[in-house]
Amino acid sequence: MSELFFDLQATHNPHRWFMPLTPAVCVGPPDNLFMYGGIGLASAIAAMERTCGRPVIWATAQYLSYARPGSVVDLDVWVPVQGKYNSQARVIGHVGDQEIFTVNAALGSRPSTVSHQWVTMPDMPPPEDCERSVLWGDQGDNLNGRLDVRMAKGRYGEGPRTGQLSADGRLVMWIKPVEDFAVDASLLAIMADYVPSGVGAALGRQGGGNSLDNTLRIRRIVSTTWVLCDIQITGIHGGFAHGVMNLFAQNGELMATASQSVIVRMMD
Repeated sequence: MSELFFDLQATHNPHRWFMPLTPAVCVGPPDNLFMYGGIGLASAIAAMERTCGRPVIWATAQYLSYARPGSVVDLDVWVPVQGKYNSQARVIGHVGDQEIFTVNAALGSRPSTVSHQWVTMPDMPPPEDCERSVLWGDQGDNLNGRLDVRMAKGRYGEGPRTGQLSADGRLVMWIKPVEDFAVDASLLAIMADYVPSGVGAALGRQGGGNSLDNTLRIRRIVSTTWVLCDIQITGIHGGFAHGVMNLFAQNGELMATASQSVIVRMMD
């Protein structure tokens, strides 16, 4: 198992894990930090993979409440089905008696020689030719400052917005951790939580949202430094947005797909 982006710790019970929350895994204004949603899904994936001894196939998180720095998130892993090739599992993440997130997943692999992808990586400039973007001018010590984000297509962060709707609702970005962490399923789950960033870009306005859920489906993980995240906001109505993401390695390998529903927050 590779070193994790977050501090997930084992207990004497192989089905219980815990994660101290520091600003390094949180986002938001300096005086109102909260755990980044992708960290919830990522930590649950890591806990289930270590408990089951199998790689995740898909995992979906439902976000219920906020956890703040200084608290400790306990992760309880339940494995109701353990088959020959795959397991069905879930995690309840909570701070004390307050449930923060619930994650359901399937884990495993089957012997097969069939491997193909029909989705192709869009033709974008390499990360070295893209400027680094920041969500806010002062990242501080929070999670956003630990990820190197380069815009390949679309608008992000504090840049000017004209109110012009995007023609295709797409935002394409390269992402890699600033620190030396290998790309694994848990790191892809963190990157997948950038789907809400596409809301403001699609609308051409200062906006984003809070994730209601986060679903990650793993195809094949390969060694790569950068991940190309191709985000598309598929539609917005009634104060909610829906979006999808394809996550590619630098060689064009489709590693995963993701989807989210988002509470739209406009800031203009």
